[in-house]
Amino acid sequence: MIPNKPPIIGLTGGIACGKSHLSDALREHGAVVIDADQISRALTATGGAALPLIRAHFGDAVFAGGELDRQKLAALVFTDKQALKTLNHIMHPLVFEEMDKQITQHADQPAVVVDLPLLYETGFEPRCAEVWAAYVSKEEQLKRLKQRGLTQQEALQRLASQMPAHEKALRADYVIDTSGAREDSAREVTRLYDAFIRRYAFE
Repeated sequence: MIPNKPPIIGLTGGIACGKSHLSDALREHGAVVIDADQISRALTATGGAALPLIRAHFGDAVFAGGELDRQKLAALVFTDKQALKTLNHIMHPLVFEEMDKQITQHADQPAVVVDLPLLYETGFEPRCAEVWAAYVSKEEQLKRLKQRGLTQQEALQRLASQMPAHEKALRADYVIDTSGAREDSAREVTRLYDAFIRRYAFE
């Protein structure tokens, strides 16, 4: 572990594993949560810093005027591994730059939660005092993705683009199963947070 001020809790998990719900529960509990997906959305919103780079690499086909056509971009990168790799090379440095700014801004906090889907894939693990993983089975992930409107093929493509959820769970310090009632997983993650704060208050 690399010491951090504040100590960082890395929150990760596969797509549709309930990670956003855990982040919301932590925010409501008073924790500072830095959300990589929110940062990414801001960078790709109208006028966002990532748009010129995305246009330069992928062309006008993934744009509707000045706005990024997220569906077209997703359809491209989730069927082409090289395109996904290119997009990640564009996005990750920008996302991490903003994440570092926000972590520094909260240096007086007892802890900061970094909500990062690709935590292991991007090598962020050594910066974390602990890593927590949201988890459900692959079958439940598929079910949830189809409830969001994806086809079976699209859902499988999303899953194939990430490290499997069970691998993230195996590597994490703590695993929160979100397959049950939302209240139960919210209660579990806030319990973990309070226990973390108590441990690190004396280090």
